[in-house]
This record gives sequence, structure tokens and C-alpha cells, in this order.
Amino acid sequence: MKKISVLLLTVLFVLNSVRPVRAADDAVIRYIMETMSLEEKIGQLFIVRPDCLDPEYIDDDRNPDYKVFTELTGGMKETYKDYPAGGFVLFGKNIVDEEQLVSFNVELHSLNKLTPLICIDEEGGAVSRIANNENFDVPRYTCMEDVGNIDQWGHTYDVGYSIGDYLRRYGFDLDFAPVADVNTNPDNIVIGERAFGSDPYKASYMVQAFICGMHDTGIMTCIKHYPGHGDTSGDSHFDLTYTNKTWQEMQDWELVTFVGGILVDTDMIMVAHIAAPNVTGSDEIATFSYELVTEKLRNELGYNGVIITDSMEMGVIIDNYDPAQAALNAIKAGADIILLPQIYKEAFDGIKTAILSGEISEERIDESVYRILSMKFRHFGLSYDIFLPMLDIFGRRRTADSLL
Repeated sequence: MKKISVLLLTVLFVLNSVRPVRAADDAVIRYIMETMSLEEKIGQLFIVRPDCLDPEYIDDDRNPDYKVFTELTGGMKETYKDYPAGGFVLFGKNIVDEEQLVSFNVELHSLNKLTPLICIDEEGGAVSRIANNENFDVPRYTCMEDVGNIDQWGHTYDVGYSIGDYLRRYGFDLDFAPVADVNTNPDNIVIGERAFGSDPYKASYMVQAFICGMHDTGIMTCIKHYPGHGDTSGDSHFDLTYTNKTWQEMQDWELVTFVGGILVDTDMIMVAHIAAPNVTGSDEIATFSYELVTEKLRNELGYNGVIITDSMEMGVIIDNYDPAQAALNAIKAGADIILLPQIYKEAFDGIKTAILSGEISEERIDESVYRILSMKFRHFGLSYDIFLPMLDIFGRRRTADSLL
């Protein structure tokens, strides 16, 4: 396959692939934001475990043995009123069988008039919460490395489509997939066969095919783990992990797949908890790096979609930062969504305190909320149905066109 430079891919993206929000949609989204409370805005910045809504979990001091729930309780619904998260991610322990899963997702979707996103890690292979549950009759794949070795766009498209198809049937909105890392380091213990391969251009082609297949089912995608976890030797689940690549070297390898994903409109990009000292000049992890998140990903690579952190429950985070400071650092760097803060209530309150004290502005929060609502607006069909309860003014509903 002919190699195309990251610069050229970026130019093509800027020229051809930006999805502007329609004027009518923009008016509706901005009006909705004017009606939202500060707490509702802050909630949109978080995707959490349903379990963390349990009052005992909320009040417990970093108890790793929290309860796991497969349905909502009255107490969880009450907690949500004060801490209205923008989305949820389900893990294997939250999933029993088809009937339970569909019922649970309906409950979660019904919590909020802005419809929480329901997300899952269903990569195909080892990281598959549904396919690895024997109670589900769905297509199963050994790993994405095997899919990449077939090296056929159509086959990879079908894989993305088949996974997206059953996720849609069970009520999910977004899959934290595909893995866009390039598996170039044989000592890597995190990515390995989860990646499509070691050639960045072939991997980029596969990433694009998978995204296109999944999008055609109506499921959103999140490529991971920017700026590239494939050439690291450590595991950020437990401690600080490095990539020693320069930005130019990343442009030639790791970033090829991410730009490929941007070209086909991936809905989110996940930022990894890895340090890139030869880019930033420090050991600051990418999640907290304004240079890597805003200056590089947002500005230089031109990504206008939603940026989400990797799980904030990982060791490199919880061993060094409290939940509030970790969330605040990520928002300051340019992230839109905080994924899985260790203690959701603390992280939420920390962001609120920072806004009220002036440490960060509400305008900064509004930038992220606008991107998140725009993504939701596109995903839920642009029918306005999920937003209509917020548009009831003086007993009448205003149409999108009347808001212009």
C-alpha cells in the first residue's frame, strides 16, 4: 500500500471531512445549553460506572470492593439527580443475559432528558464484555491482529458492522473501539494482538474499515490510545509508562492510524496515561498535557470531535492524584470527558469548585458541553425528540427553525 504522509492526510481531513453542525441544530444546542444548570453541564463531562451511583459507594472512602449492579435501585436514581452523569460504561459484571441487559440499558437511558450515552469495551477478542459472556449468541473473533492479517477492507468492515449490529440491538450507543495503536514493540504487554498490526498504514486502513462498518449500524466509535500505546513497554494500569518517540517519529508511525480515524469521523478519541518526554520535555502524562491534547491533537491534527480520557481508575492516576485534581488536570489540558473517575462525587464536586472559584471558566466547560451535545444530537437521529422537553417555553415548543 502506498504510504501517505500524516501531513497529507491532515490536509485531506481539513478539506473534506469536517462535519459542521447545521445552523438549525446549532441554535437548538446553544439554546439547550442556556437552559442547563451548572450541575447538568458538569455531569455531561463524565462517563461513569452505574455502580458508583450507589449511595454506599459514593460515601465510601475509596473502597475497591464496591457493589456491582445489574439494575438501578431507588438510591442510585436519587444520587443521579444530584450527580447527573452524561454517560455510563458497562463491564462484564454488569451484564447477565440479553433480557437483563436490554432492560438495564432502557433504565439508564431514561434517567435524564439529555439521554445518557451507554458505552462498552467491545473490541473483538480478549476485551469483549458481551462476546465473552456465554449467555450471548453473537459473532466472536480471536483478536484484531488476526483480522488485520487478512488485510481486506471488506472483511474488517464486516467485523465492525457485526459487532455494532449486536451492540445496537442491546441498546448501546458507543463502543470504545477500535484500538488504533500500532503494535511495534514486542515487549508491549498492553496492546499486543488487540492492534491490527505493526504496519501503520495497513493498521490505519483497518481502523477506517472497522469505523465505517460500526457507523453503518448507528454505533459511535472511540479510537484509542492517543498518542500511541503500541511502542511502550510498561502498563499505565499500574505505573507511569513512556514512549520515547519524537513528534516527527510519531507522525511517521503512531499518528497515521489516528489521522485515518479522524478522516472517517470517529466520534471520540481516547487519550492515554503515557508520557512522551521527547515531545513535551517532561514526564507529564498525555492526559494532563495541554501540548499533546490541545496544541497537537486539537489544533495541529485538526480534530474537532470529542476527546475523552482513558480510565481515571488506573494506577498511574490514583497513586498520584486525588479524583478532583485528576479531573481538573484533564479538563485544563483540553479533554471533554472524564472516563471512570475513581470517586465520581469527588471529581464532580472538584470541577464545580474550580468553576465557582474562577480556576477554570464556565466558558471552557461550555466548549466541551457543546461538542458532547453535538455528538449526541447526531447520534440520536437529529429528530429533536430527546431534546423537546427542554424546549417547552411558556407552554409551547419552539421548532429548530424558530430559534434562528
